[in-house]
Amino acid sequence: MFLRLSTKLLNISIASLCRAKQLEKAEAAMIDGIRLGVLPDVVTYNTLITGYCQFVGFDAGYSVIHRMREAGILPNVVTYNSLMAAATRHRLLSRCVDMLEEMFEMGIVPDIWSYNTLMHCLLKVGKPDDAYRVFHDIILKNMTPCQTTNALMLFRNLQRHGYIPEIVTYNILINSLCEAGMWKTVMTLFEELKELGHYPNTITYTTVMKCCFRCKHFKEGLEIFMEMKRKGYAFDLFSYCTVIGALLKLGKWKYANNYIAHMIKIGYELDMASYNTLINWCCKKGKLEDAYNLLNVAEDMGLHGDKYTHTILINGLCRAGNIDIAQRHLNHMKMMGFDCLVAHNCFITGLCKVGLLDYALQVFKSMDTKDSFTYSTLVHNLCRAKRYRLAAGLLLSCIKAGMIPLGADQRAVIAGLARISSPRDAKRFKNKIWRAKLLHY
Repeated sequence: MFLRLSTKLLNISIASLCRAKQLEKAEAAMIDGIRLGVLPDVVTYNTLITGYCQFVGFDAGYSVIHRMREAGILPNVVTYNSLMAAATRHRLLSRCVDMLEEMFEMGIVPDIWSYNTLMHCLLKVGKPDDAYRVFHDIILKNMTPCQTTNALMLFRNLQRHGYIPEIVTYNILINSLCEAGMWKTVMTLFEELKELGHYPNTITYTTVMKCCFRCKHFKEGLEIFMEMKRKGYAFDLFSYCTVIGALLKLGKWKYANNYIAHMIKIGYELDMASYNTLINWCCKKGKLEDAYNLLNVAEDMGLHGDKYTHTILINGLCRAGNIDIAQRHLNHMKMMGFDCLVAHNCFITGLCKVGLLDYALQVFKSMDTKDSFTYSTLVHNLCRAKRYRLAAGLLLSCIKAGMIPLGADQRAVIAGLARISSPRDAKRFKNKIWRAKLLHY
C-alpha cells in the first residue's frame, strides 16, 4: 500500500513539474524516486510523454517509449493517444498514422479518442473525405450503445468542418441512439436531416418509429407511421409488426386488429416474428386457443416456434391461471434446448400472483441461470408476504452475484426488518448491503 501511494505522489509531483515546463526537474524527481525505491509506472511515463510533446516536440515525446520498454513497462492506449495528439498539433499526418499502426502491431486496441484524433488530423491537413471515411467505416460500423455519445460528438465535429453526411450515416447514428434510448436526440437528428434537404427513407422512418415505441412515445410513433403513409412509402412487414405491437401495448385492440387484417389482406408472407406478434396479441386478450392455433398455422407453413414464441405462450397461460399447463409447456421448452430464463421469470411471476410463493422458490432454486428480474420478483413478493428475512438473504445473493437490485426492493427489505425486529438489525443489514456492493460491483 505504501509503494502504491508513493508512486501516486511521485506522479503528482512529475505532473506539476511538467505543467510548469520544468522537464529536467521532472526527470530528476523520477530518478530520486527510483533511488528511494519508489518505482515509476505507466502513468509516470505517460505524464513525461505529454510534457515533452507539449513543450519540446513529437520526437522527444516518442523517445520516452524506448525508456519505458527498457524499464519493463509497456505503453498503453493513453501513451499512443498522447503521441497522436502531438502529431496532430503539428499536422504530422504520417506520424499520426504510424502511431495507430504501431498500436495494432503491439496488440493495443485503439479507442474512440484514437480515431477522433486521427479524424481531427485529417481535417487539419485538408482531407475531410478521408476523415469522413474513418468515421463511417470504423466508428459507425463498430459502434456500441455506450459509445453513441462519443460518436455523436465526432459527427458534430465533422459538421463543424463543413462536411454534409449522407442519409446512410444518419440512419446508422439514429439506430445506435435508439438502442441507447436517446429518444430526444433521435428526434432532433430526424428533423435535422430533413432541414438539410435529405429525404428520409423507409429505414429512417422505421427506425425512428421503433425508437418512439420503445421509449413509450406511442403518439409520436404513430404520427411517424402516418407520415410514412402520406408520403407513399411502402411498408414492410417489420413496420406493420412494430405498429401492431405498439397498439397492443396501448390496449387499442380494434386498431391493432384492423392493421393485422390489412396486413394479411395485402398478401404478406408472415415470418416467425410476425406470428409472435399475433400470438402475443391473442394471449393478451385471453384467447389462448387462438394463440395455439396460430402456432400450428406457422408450423404448417414450415416455420418453427422460437424461445420468444414459447415464452409468450407460457406467460399467457400464467396470466390465465393455467399454472399446470404452463409448467408442462416450460418442461417441453427445456427439453427442446431453448434458453428458458425469461420463461422461468414469467412462470415465477405467475406463481407469485396466485399465491404459490414456496413453489416459486423451488423453481428459483432449480434454475441454472438467474438475472436481476428473477431476484426482484421474489424479493418483492416475499416482502408482500412479510417474509423479510428470506427476502434479505435473496437480496444479498443478488448483489454477490454481481447484479444491481432495485432501490425499491432494498428499501422494502430494510423497512420490513426494522418493523419485525429492530432499527439496529435493519442498520446492520444496510451495512451488509454496502459491503457486498463494494466487493462485487
